[in-house]
Amino acid sequence: MSATAATDTLSLLLERAESERDAAAQALHAASAQAQAARHQHGELAGYRQDYQQRWTQSFAQATTMDIVACYQTFGQRLDQAVDTQGHIANHADQRQVRARDALRQAELRVAALRQLIARRQAEAAKIAQRREQRATDEFAARAHLRRSAHA
Repeated sequence: MSATAATDTLSLLLERAESERDAAAQALHAASAQAQAARHQHGELAGYRQDYQQRWTQSFAQATTMDIVACYQTFGQRLDQAVDTQGHIANHADQRQVRARDALRQAELRVAALRQLIARRQAEAAKIAQRREQRATDEFAARAHLRRSAHA
């Protein structure tokens, strides 16, 4: 494979790696937004549950019926389930965010490695070209010296 073909292949790989990195960055952004929204909703539900418990604690201080207590308990259980469920959703969203961050980090490492490889290959190609040029210059100087020696 020629040096130009290898460079072209590496350039294509770099473009693909950059596209994958950009997609990973977008996925991280989306996962972060989802995690933040899930945590916020969990906080809202937990706050509402606390307010609800405080209101009913105050209501129990006054006379109340068993039907109202049963309604309180039923709704309280549903609210507890909703808070727990939302907590699990928030944890899963946080885990997705961590995985997305790791995927982005890996994609960035691939891009950096390809850039470094391309730079190394370009430096090697430049060094080879410089040696060829030096060899050609040396040969030209040697021939010129031989011609001058032959004419003298």
